[in-house]
Parts: sequence; structure tokens; C-alpha cells
Amino acid sequence: MTTPLIIQAAEEAERKSAEVTDWAARLGWVAGLLLFIALVYWLMRQGWKWRGELQSGLPELPVAPEDTGEARLRLSGRYHGSTTAGQWLDRIVARGLGNRSRAELTLTGAGIDVVRPGAADFFIPAGALRGARLDKGIAGKVLTEGGLLIVTWEHGGRLIDSGFRSDRAAEHTAWVEAVDSMTKNDTTEGAAR
Repeated sequence: MTTPLIIQAAEEAERKSAEVTDWAARLGWVAGLLLFIALVYWLMRQGWKWRGELQSGLPELPVAPEDTGEARLRLSGRYHGSTTAGQWLDRIVARGLGNRSRAELTLTGAGIDVVRPGAADFFIPAGALRGARLDKGIAGKVLTEGGLLIVTWEHGGRLIDSGFRSDRAAEHTAWVEAVDSMTKNDTTEGAAR
């Protein structure tokens, strides 16, 4: 008597399990989700390209001259991107400025040489420097207060903020002081002329 009850209970449990596992519906949901993710990725990519086309008027980035002089400061860290000065969410993607990467910065009397493995290197001439500050964020990256070194410079008639984070955050203050002293010297020399 107990054997038929056990068999009947097993058959009933199997039926309930079979009703829950509907592979066709699950595969349909997974395929739909994957298509949705692909669509969102494609739309993000199109937005990135569109932003680059809007900013295509930005001239080619300067390259470092052969002789930049003696290095005043060096910084090893990350380049987090560039934005329109004062608008920390308005990312600039033209000319590769939107690509995050490792970065090696060298400050000389001629300017700042930014070497980025895997991305386009660029040079910020001393005459284009407008200042430096410590900040907490730039488009796509927010840190604690003072966690980012922001260098403001002019290129193609446009003020640009470029964000860097050193592997050793204590170096940021020295960079701010050095860049600010270079910009003050340029302003003073220009006024004396």
C-alpha cells in the first residue's frame, strides 16, 4: 500500500517540476535580454561617435618638441579624460581625449608632455596652460575631495580641463604649485612687455 503512494507522490512531484521548467520560455527571455543589452550598447556607441562628430572642429593635438628641456616634475598614474573647462560632465571625445589610459606626465619649461600607452600622446605647451587645481571629479570619475589633478589649458580657442590621478596622490599638490607658478610667470612677463 505504501509503494503505490510513493510512486504516485513521485509522479506528482515530477509533473510539478516539469511545469516550472519551461525551457522555451526561458530561452526566449534570455535571447530577449541579450538583444536588449546589445541594443543599449549600440546606442551608447552611436552617442559616443555623435559626440566625436560634434567636436570634430577641435584641431589636432600638439606633439612634444624634440627638446623640451629639463624635467621639473614627473607623474605616473592615470588619465581620466578631458572636459570643457568648468563643466565637469561635458566630456571631450574628439582627438582621443575621451580615452582613459595609463599616463606618464613630464613637466618641463616647454609644457606638459602626456605619454599614454595604448592611446594618443599629446603635449600641452606652457603658453596654453591656464592653471591647475585639485578636484573630486571629472566626467565618469568621482573620487574623494582633492583626488584628481585637473590641468586647465587652451586648445583651438577652447578651454579644456584634463583630469589625472597619480599613483601617489601626495604628488598632486606639487603639480598644482608648479603649473600655477608657470602660468603666473607667463602672465607677469606678458604684462611687462
